[in-house]
Amino acid sequence: MKITGKAIKYGDNVDTDVIIPARYLNTSDPKELASHCMEDIDKTFVSRVKKGDIMVGGFNFGCGSSREHAPIAIKESGISCVVAKSFARIFYRNAINTGLAIVEFDQEIEEGDELEIDFDGGILINKTKGTKGIFPPFPDFLKNIIEKGGLMPSLK
Repeated sequence: MKITGKAIKYGDNVDTDVIIPARYLNTSDPKELASHCMEDIDKTFVSRVKKGDIMVGGFNFGCGSSREHAPIAIKESGISCVVAKSFARIFYRNAINTGLAIVEFDQEIEEGDELEIDFDGGILINKTKGTKGIFPPFPDFLKNIIEKGGLMPSLK
């Protein structure tokens, strides 16, 4: 599995309360959640995200509450993958469960960089900078969950 997209970058400790604010948790409709994704940290996100873009974060991405609404909102917004230096444990598992691809990668990526991710080979190419790095590829069973859209089909 390979994807290509432009980076939309955020910093460290992006928590689930800014990914999808609590005031919108009265719905489980993915489109409604996506329409409010990141609005408390980036009011321009919804208007500038394009299908296939790649969200980039720093350390501890997805910290905070254990809401599965956060990866659902990100995925439904059009983001094809989240790349971060590290993920909060519960966000990591919720992302897998909802079919949102995620990659732990500890090299600098800038806003707007064109990225190519090869999940099978564990290779991330930054086409803008002309650099290549490696990450541990997912085992086949996790790739299968992501490719099928997650474990929770009612939330797709």
